Amino acid sequence: MSTTTDKPAAKAPAATKAVATKAAATASPGLQSLPVIGKLESPITTYYLLLGATGALVVIGLIMVFSASSVESLLADQASYAIFVRQLAFAIVGGLLAAVASRLDVRWWKRLAFPVLILSIVLLAAVIPFGKMINGNRNWLALGPVQFQPSEFAKLALVLVGALIFANKSARMASTLHVVLPYLVPISTVVLALVLAGHDLGTAMVFLVIIAAVLAVAGASKRLFAIGGLLGAAGVAVMVYTSSNRMGRIADFFDPACQSDPNGMCGQSVHGMYALADGGWWGVGLGASKEKWAWLSEAHNDFIFAIIGEELGLPGTLMILALFAVLAWACFRLVSRTQDRFVRIAGTGIMAWLIGQAIINIGAVIGLFPVIGVPLPLVSAGGSSLVTTLLGLGILLSFARNEPGCRAVLDARPSMIRRSLAVLPSRPLSIASRRRSR
Repeated sequence: MSTTTDKPAAKAPAATKAVATKAAATASPGLQSLPVIGKLESPITTYYLLLGATGALVVIGLIMVFSASSVESLLADQASYAIFVRQLAFAIVGGLLAAVASRLDVRWWKRLAFPVLILSIVLLAAVIPFGKMINGNRNWLALGPVQFQPSEFAKLALVLVGALIFANKSARMASTLHVVLPYLVPISTVVLALVLAGHDLGTAMVFLVIIAAVLAVAGASKRLFAIGGLLGAAGVAVMVYTSSNRMGRIADFFDPACQSDPNGMCGQSVHGMYALADGGWWGVGLGASKEKWAWLSEAHNDFIFAIIGEELGLPGTLMILALFAVLAWACFRLVSRTQDRFVRIAGTGIMAWLIGQAIINIGAVIGLFPVIGVPLPLVSAGGSSLVTTLLGLGILLSFARNEPGCRAVLDARPSMIRRSLAVLPSRPLSIASRRRSR
């Protein structure tokens, strides 16, 4: 008769136990009851989801900007890769800023919130007398050969300031009037007024999405949302009614005759739909778009999603949607696991900014919304949008690095790689040496 003795399980290192204990203690209560599903519950999952989806969207965007802009560059007597090279330079600058931002502690973003806001307001105010008019909007500043949109940086400033205000006033959120009216309303009013002074209603609508998201996660009352929603809708209606250009575009959007005329006022939307229809299931092939041959305006910018659908077909458009869905899920995972109110509010604001802008852009391309000139984040051509978006995602990476256990794992990986390389031979053994070693 034999007896079997169970061997005691190997004890985990003390450092690993400490990290796991800290992660469990600081995770959101609702997540503690969920089962651990493999590697998805790793402390570095959020970090790499953000990094991977961002990198994929930037690479796809660069490829499609090159494809969509080559014809326009040739028609303008430039090299076919001129716009692509400029976009690549902005991607490198944005990537470097994101790398620096990801290394900063959360305390730094709290300190930088108001300085970034003040700088953004100064730049927005400078647009009024010194700005450059492009496509009917005065929202560009030129510094030598470089043009940029201060409104893009103001989006990030509004997110950080809103998060800082509501993180510090959390105990008084039940009294909405004592928090929202003295703090957020004046700041939002100034920023929105300066943006609308440049006739950029599309960007102003993105600001409204950001403000709504910040208020929602901060715990504002339903009454405030009702009042704010009515005021926002009234403001948009006034801006549309007082502009013959906007009124004409809205009327054209609801006019079936205009929406079927490729040579009329709705020609851009019609040719965008043509591009998606030509692409069909599998696309016409990368670089083989017909609509980019001066048929579809802003093919490399606001309507780049149409070129993706034409050249890469349904798989290409679904890939873009899937990557934005991964970004949204990573942001939701980040804000639901943190106990820091500043991180939760700022993360939600950045998520609403990126996903809301993507929905507005894609909705305009497929004919769901009127065309209001909002680029597709990380994909459309445009230096200001790309750099600012990458900076915002760098801030999210900074927040993800501070998740329980994430920093310890990321900091330990270089030393693990060095130890692995140290055991490798410095040079390959010769055949004679191998025989002698046997």
